[in-house]
Amino acid sequence: MIRRMATEERDDERAVPRFPDGFLWGVSTSAHQIEGAVELREPSVWDAFTAEPGRVKDGSDAATACDHYHRYREDVALLAGLGVDAYRFSVSWPRVNSPGGLDFYDRLVDEVGAAGITPVPTLFHWDLPVALDWLERDTAARFAEHVTKVADRLGDRVHKWITLNEPAEHTLFGHALGAHAPGKQLMFDALPVAHHQLLAHGLAVQALRASGARDIGIANSHGPTWPASDSAEDTGAADFYDILLNRLFADPVLLGEYPAGLGELMPGDVAADLKVIAEPLDFYGVNYYAPTRVGAPQGADIEFGGLTIPAELPFSVREIEGVPTTDFGWPVVPEGLTEILTTFHARYGDRLPPVVVTENGCSYDGLHDQARIDYLDGHVRALHRAVEAGVDVRGYFVWSLMDNFEWAEGYAQRFGLVHVDFTTRERTPKDSYAWYRELLRGQR
Repeated sequence: MIRRMATEERDDERAVPRFPDGFLWGVSTSAHQIEGAVELREPSVWDAFTAEPGRVKDGSDAATACDHYHRYREDVALLAGLGVDAYRFSVSWPRVNSPGGLDFYDRLVDEVGAAGITPVPTLFHWDLPVALDWLERDTAARFAEHVTKVADRLGDRVHKWITLNEPAEHTLFGHALGAHAPGKQLMFDALPVAHHQLLAHGLAVQALRASGARDIGIANSHGPTWPASDSAEDTGAADFYDILLNRLFADPVLLGEYPAGLGELMPGDVAADLKVIAEPLDFYGVNYYAPTRVGAPQGADIEFGGLTIPAELPFSVREIEGVPTTDFGWPVVPEGLTEILTTFHARYGDRLPPVVVTENGCSYDGLHDQARIDYLDGHVRALHRAVEAGVDVRGYFVWSLMDNFEWAEGYAQRFGLVHVDFTTRERTPKDSYAWYRELLRGQR
């Protein structure tokens, strides 16, 4: 099934095709990964997780991270210099719960707006207050209260909102496999976590609508699933994985139903909850990094992409051969972005609202990061092919503005357009920053 290398797709002599007028170009970050100032907020599940020895590969934590809390004006200046239309960041629930926490987001939103940039807050990006648990249904209601508090404070200046970021990863890595906070290894007993996050999303949409918001979406991670072979065993395993990664979190939101057989495994009055989960959206956010090649179980645990895939799962993840990989070991397959967007366009039809690519990026070290330029160039072209194929795509956000705390990888993986020295916190734009700036100038 593979497919050409990203470098073969890039044509240095040809400008990136123009996107439709009004297309939104941006970058993304998240609170826990960049803010620091941990002493000025409540603890989150990630603070508790990183305090446990062995949880983070380099033994680090996000207590200071990029110190964005104190250096946000410098970072907004970097956004302005880049020339983006929009800045997607997350609002830390533990910080909002703390005295003065919302004051910081007041200042940030004002600074972003003064730079002529659209603020796009994500209301949950994995940093759950440590006292809460997604296994409990009440957490969804508590989230709606949090959303109302934030919207009441910022809604006069914020007009585009994202409810949740990647509930699939938070469920799978944090609650099923234990590789992320809160570090639970529940396997399929983690399904209530998925349902309660989806319910939280629906309740958040209702809360935002009640506050007057008119531009609301969710950011789900999606990618094509490719069977390791044409055998019934491999295609069956790939179908199961596709349901787990893609349809478990898209079908309830877009169709108001779970994939066959999964609704019966969820807690509570599922039919009533699905009516809330399927509240209409104004856009659907897709975070894309790579496809996944999947085959039948191989009878042993597999180390893949920094994760341990247990033998008892009904699938195994295989290497995608013949393509470049990032410093994280992730395959570089730009055409997978075209594929997942056109697949969703065909699968959901008029139930799919306009799409925004809310994350796309890669980990490479160094200031002279031609590999990142190649990656982004290939993916922007792949995105344009999806537009040409009829997918209503309204925006693209690079992950990330700056190097940051990369969850269980600590500071070893660098996704930023801007280099951060984690001793001095000095920011230095990379070659990819200049490339993205020139791309945006060419789109106007």
